[in-house]
Amino acid sequence: MQAVASAILMFSVLFPAKTWFSPDQPITVEVRADQPVMLMLLDFLGKPLEPRQPAQFPAGQTTVNLRDHWQQLQVPGTYLLLAVPQGAAPAQFLGTPLVIQVREDKRRDAPPGPMVIKVEPLSYAVISTDHGEMTVMFYYDVAPNTVANFISLAQGGYYDGLSFHRIVPGFVIQGGDPRGDGTGGPGYHIEAEFSNREHREGVLSMARQGDPIERQGVMPRPEAANSAGSQFFICLDYARTRQLDGRYTAFGKVVQGFEVSQEIAKTPIADPETGRPQTPQIIRAVRILPVTRDNNPYAQMLNLSPVATTSPAATASPAATTSPAATASPAGP
Repeated sequence: MQAVASAILMFSVLFPAKTWFSPDQPITVEVRADQPVMLMLLDFLGKPLEPRQPAQFPAGQTTVNLRDHWQQLQVPGTYLLLAVPQGAAPAQFLGTPLVIQVREDKRRDAPPGPMVIKVEPLSYAVISTDHGEMTVMFYYDVAPNTVANFISLAQGGYYDGLSFHRIVPGFVIQGGDPRGDGTGGPGYHIEAEFSNREHREGVLSMARQGDPIERQGVMPRPEAANSAGSQFFICLDYARTRQLDGRYTAFGKVVQGFEVSQEIAKTPIADPETGRPQTPQIIRAVRILPVTRDNNPYAQMLNLSPVATTSPAATASPAATTSPAATASPAGP
């Protein structure tokens, strides 16, 4: 409880009893508010889900079993829990929302239904470079393990001081390699989480090894598909990155500061074959921050803000290949 509470920060009002719950355990959240509040559960696209009984609570401290209010939490999916002042709109939520992932077992012949429930604060990333900052929201719904991996690495300072070592103008900028030459990683691999999220401008996706059989139009074999680790790329132009759809793990999107990616992509290239820039493009820091009402990169996607962002990346809808030598597609562990 202590670690979870500190991660959400002192100004929040929602404190889960723990991060992981089994399917038959109460999903217990402590509500600490200085005014009467109402809890709201949304799907990951912002649609409110009706409770079986009102989730309204007085000021003070209340322990709540979310199962008593939402039968939807028995169904695998990704949900957001908000604490809202009674009578206020969802956009006026207090503190930091919680992401609730009801996960199913996707192994062959696994029993249907939930396998485990993960509860954590809704977070976003800020990538700092010499050209400015990029604000990134995460696709918790389609790439939960990849998001968790990126957050863990970033919180440990892994990306700080590394570079965008590969730049292909009009295609991608790629970084996150401790060796800086496209061959490095964190010392482990993560499984692919391919989805229907399109590789639109500003989308972050995981680099991996290419598989020669992809040149025939087939999907990569597991050894290539599951070879990602820490290297990621940012898409620049969907006309060229469309070929990556369904073949690489899209896990987030730049919603503010996309022009920073475009500036990095203008860097003169020293080696066109590898994309190595003449001047190193350093990732100064990657910070993971909690979402608040005043700092909410998910506002447009969740329809929680009347003011639409004007960043080029934000206007492209999130949705939902081969070897680098063949099509210059991102690759690497």
